Parts: sequence; structure tokens; C-alpha cells
Amino acid sequence: MSVTFGAGGTTRDGSFQLIDKLKNERGIDVVAYIAGVGLGPDALTTVLDKFKNQGIETVFVIRGDEPQGDVAFDPHPEAMAHASDLVAFIRDRYDFCLGAAGYPEGHTEAESLEKDIEYVKLKQDNGADYIVAQYFYDNRFFYNFVDRCRAIGVTVPIIPGIMPIYSLKLMEILSDACGSAITDDVQKGLAQIPAGDKAGVVQFGIDFATQQCRDLLKNGVQGLHFYTMNRAKSVNTIVTTLQNEGLL
Repeated sequence: MSVTFGAGGTTRDGSFQLIDKLKNERGIDVVAYIAGVGLGPDALTTVLDKFKNQGIETVFVIRGDEPQGDVAFDPHPEAMAHASDLVAFIRDRYDFCLGAAGYPEGHTEAESLEKDIEYVKLKQDNGADYIVAQYFYDNRFFYNFVDRCRAIGVTVPIIPGIMPIYSLKLMEILSDACGSAITDDVQKGLAQIPAGDKAGVVQFGIDFATQQCRDLLKNGVQGLHFYTMNRAKSVNTIVTTLQNEGLL
């Protein structure tokens, strides 16, 4: 399981507590996120030392986004502007396995998908051991992304991110924030669900994501990463179905 980390370390204590509960009380392997936005070198080192002391072996490295509307947010003048910089900072000082993010449809701030893919290569060159892709609703986005990454020398595993649809509102918010297109297939499927049928939306999300996973697994992906949004039921159902089908 992965444990996220708020911008500027806003959920730092909660993240440490959850890591301890999952890893040391439950015996579950944990990937600890670190978001570098706003944090200076000393604060980063404090967090990373804590991860090390907790027995964390894998850290997922993101820049993170500045909290919107938080007038108290005061970024450190030496905060790192890019996740690739943070990867290099950690690699020089620690022996964690490092993950980093990739964007099959391009980061919302990227000048182009081509340029964004160059940053994936930079993250690898700076020490990233694997890439997790932002979620997508059309697997062709992922396959194209992987092909283009491989073409410029990205050799580390690239793991697809799966985001089941949990609600119409959350789907729209996340699409807006992450730049993941709500495809025609998704829109047509949702249009067949009666207005107000929240359970129907959740079931559609489960069925759609399950079919995505079937296709990805049959095409030899190196793993699956589920964005659960702290909603266990959908992901548990998907994983159980894939296990019963012998795909996991």
C-alpha cells in the first residue's frame, strides 16, 4: 500500500502514523510518498530519515502542487522546482528504491507530451527505479506513452495507474486536476445510468476498470497501481475478480 503526503508536509504526522500502523502493526509492505513542494533540504532530510527509521524501503517521489487558497503556505526558498531534482537529492543521500510519476496524456503544466516524456527520462537518469503512470480511461494512451518512453531510452518498469470511477463529481474534479480525459466510452456508459443512481455509477466504474486491467495484464504490464481514494470496496472487487480469472 502507498501512503500519501500533503503539500508542504501538511499531513506529515498522519502519514508517519499510518505507515507505522500498516507496516509495523499489520506487516504490510508500504510505499511512502514524499512531495517536495515548499520543503527545504533540512525538512526533506527530516522526513526521509523518519522513513528510514520506520523501515521504509521504497519512496514515491513527486513534486506535489501548492495548496490552493492557503495563505499560510510559505515555501522554503530552497524548495525544489521539479520531481527530477528531488529524485537526485534523495539518490545522492539514501538507498531507497525510488518511484516517480509519468503522465500518459501529459502533465497539465507540460508544454507538450514529448517534452513531458523527456522529464520521465530525466527522472530515470537521476535515480528513479520505476515509473507509475497517472490514470487514464483509454489504454491506448498508456501503450503510446510506454512506446514513446522506450524510444528515448526509458528502461525502468512503467506501471499503469487505474482509477475506478467512484462518483460523477469526483471523476470530474480529478479529470480537471490531472488532465485525464473522460473518454467517449466512459461518457456513453455513464449516460445509460439513471440520474441519481450512485450505486450504478460505482458498479460501472468497477466493470470499466476491470476490463481495463484485463487488457493491460494480457498485454504484459509489469504491475497495476490502483488509486483507491480511500475507497476499498471497488478496488477489492476488481482485484478479487482478476484473481478469480487467474490474471493475478
